[in-house]
Amino acid sequence: MKLSVYHTPELVPADGLPDCAIAVDVLRATTTIATALSAGAEAIQVFADLNELWQVSGAFPESQRLRAGERGGKKVEGYDLGNSPFDYTASVVRGKRIFMSTTNGTRTLQRIRHSPMVLTGAMVNLGAVVEFLTQKQPRTVWVVGSGWEGSYALEDTACAGAIAHGLAAELGNDEAVAALTLYRHWCDDLETLFHHASHGQRLLKLNGWDDIAYCAQRDVVSVVPCQNMEGVLTAIAG
Repeated sequence: MKLSVYHTPELVPADGLPDCAIAVDVLRATTTIATALSAGAEAIQVFADLNELWQVSGAFPESQRLRAGERGGKKVEGYDLGNSPFDYTASVVRGKRIFMSTTNGTRTLQRIRHSPMVLTGAMVNLGAVVEFLTQKQPRTVWVVGSGWEGSYALEDTACAGAIAHGLAAELGNDEAVAALTLYRHWCDDLETLFHHASHGQRLLKLNGWDDIAYCAQRDVVSVVPCQNMEGVLTAIAG
């Protein structure tokens, strides 16, 4: 297995596809997706564009849907949910399809959507993702960070490194080497690392202390979100 890391969706190669592509947006979209599916959401359908989300979700029965919109770390007005994993409790999401658009993470999922296997990874479901990949043994794996509006994100790189560490895979590019090195240096204090990250700083200004603490935990849930049709993620139990 050869694992390569790309810091943002914009840096993903224009030609060729891996056997498996993993979207990572630790703060907070992929953390929230794993949490929502673990809590019993029927599926997460992702959109880069809010207008498209609203139009597509309008054709879905109101009693069976939730609209989740986040921009700049804040919930979009008129949407049921934002991007905090604490909002996605079983009593809220069980049996519902969540139509989601976030500032960064859902753009990444759209960029890799044509890969034969598309997963999402975060610290909270790290072990489940590593176990799944160990069982499936895809020949090539791309871990794609979401960054922040096209720029590098420290926390996504740390998560990519955590996946590389768990797999002990061949490293396919310098970014993978750097990610693994970062994770190994900070693996015992991820919450502090996330506080240092620029998006961590944004969340702290929005009183997101609890969100960061949760996002820094490993193996809180045991599901692997997997794309079963373009743009739609469902849970594979770990």
